Amino acid sequence: MTTIGFVRHGVTAWNKEGRAQGNTDVPLDEEGIQMAERAAKRMQDEEWDVIYTSPLIRAKKTAEIIADKHPGVDFIQDKRLGEIGGGIIEGTTEDERIAKWGSDWRNQDMGFEPEDAISSRGMSFIEEVKKKHLGKRVLVVSHGGFISRLLNALVPDGEFSHDIGNTSVTIVELGDSGNVCHLFNCMNHLERKEVQ
Repeated sequence: MTTIGFVRHGVTAWNKEGRAQGNTDVPLDEEGIQMAERAAKRMQDEEWDVIYTSPLIRAKKTAEIIADKHPGVDFIQDKRLGEIGGGIIEGTTEDERIAKWGSDWRNQDMGFEPEDAISSRGMSFIEEVKKKHLGKRVLVVSHGGFISRLLNALVPDGEFSHDIGNTSVTIVELGDSGNVCHLFNCMNHLERKEVQ
């Protein structure tokens, strides 16, 4: 059975400002780096056979911090793991969107990446992982919107109602007769007090 661990990138200034990021290459802020370090510490004693990351800098930096604790593990960038394209809303806040396009902006053509394109790149990545890394433990560092869509495709009867938190860990086992989510959106590593 192949196990996939999904980790969302650490926080960015745009996350805090409520700005849509999409494919815009926004770096982690200082807190985001600390969050990634705590996620890395949490995972340092876990065995991972390969680490895949979105090439966007916020995910890639998070993945690099985690990979530092796993020397010798293959580290692969894959553009299929990038965030969902946000079209013309990238860089804007909800208030700015309402001011510019009105409160029904979601019903207008904003140039979002189509759902079938998101699903198709996500599932093409999963199929490749199943072939290349059968029975292995694969860590994937990506983005909230993308992880959320992929989870719903992999475990259609799952209850994934809330947003994916920054540096949260989600574990899915891929099985022939169906996939099982064993851990969803876990952020215990951010709640632990650091021992001085």
